[in-house]
Amino acid sequence: MAIFLVTGGAGFIGSNVARSLVGLGHSVRVLDNLYTGFEKNLEDVQADVEFVNGSILNSNLLASSMAGVDYCLHLAAIPSVPRSINNPIASNEANVEGSVRVYLAARDAGIKRVVSSSSSSVYGNNTVFPATEEIPLSPISPYAVSKMAAEHYAEVFSNLYDIDIVRLRYFNVFGPYQNPKSEYSAVIPKFIHLLLQGERPVIHGDGSQSRDFTFIENVVKANIGACDPEEPIAGAYNIAYGASTSVLELATELCSLLDVPPEFDFEPGRTGDVPRSLASIKKAKETFGFDPAVDLQEGLRRTVEWYRENI
Repeated sequence: MAIFLVTGGAGFIGSNVARSLVGLGHSVRVLDNLYTGFEKNLEDVQADVEFVNGSILNSNLLASSMAGVDYCLHLAAIPSVPRSINNPIASNEANVEGSVRVYLAARDAGIKRVVSSSSSSVYGNNTVFPATEEIPLSPISPYAVSKMAAEHYAEVFSNLYDIDIVRLRYFNVFGPYQNPKSEYSAVIPKFIHLLLQGERPVIHGDGSQSRDFTFIENVVKANIGACDPEEPIAGAYNIAYGASTSVLELATELCSLLDVPPEFDFEPGRTGDVPRSLASIKKAKETFGFDPAVDLQEGLRRTVEWYRENI
């Protein structure tokens, strides 16, 4: 069994990763300043998780949190394209400067591998589908720029300091513990929350924009699986299901699951949104056996069930 540090471990993805690691018998330390995360996300495993309340921008705290750790799963970030447009400075500080500090602290602590969270947003208005890791990056939002910059630092540091930094490019992750009540909430939790309240979801644009929606369990397995190879595997990897669904199709499926009429309101499209995303996941499959077993329909069913019981 290994010792893991999960930065951002009280957030949506981080808490699911921490919970799974505990279930596998690993020792888990979480570093989170609770800016977008919640301690309640870890309530069921709090006895088995060492929780450190603090920021990755605090170098001394980061260094002490890295002590004795085998693997660092770096999930701390300020997410959301709209949030980054409203406050690009905060996005840059957390996502770029914070990542630089994590990478250097991992180097100094002799960590075996850093698995760092990136985003499909780095591809921007890509027109090549499915997107492979080799296509040019063309971010169109401050959030995407911050993720691209963090990736560039990871690549340079991997070569310069011999740190094994794996960059996982997530495609539209959804599932239990995702906050539905923030003004920056993602489309799936927001739609479910509105439908459960008897309200009509708002679709930005005409609903034809499509996404490669990825259930959280698949993302958790990717984070843990990326720690398995003995040899260095530094590089970028798409983490997705590998299928594209339009927002209108998504909303209709959620209405069916909740047994409500498919009635929606439409508003203009949002700045920074891309029209389509679809990933090739061949590289992750071949390198560390990534296998996204849960498809969109099953993931939505589990997610709806969780929100019914917990929200």
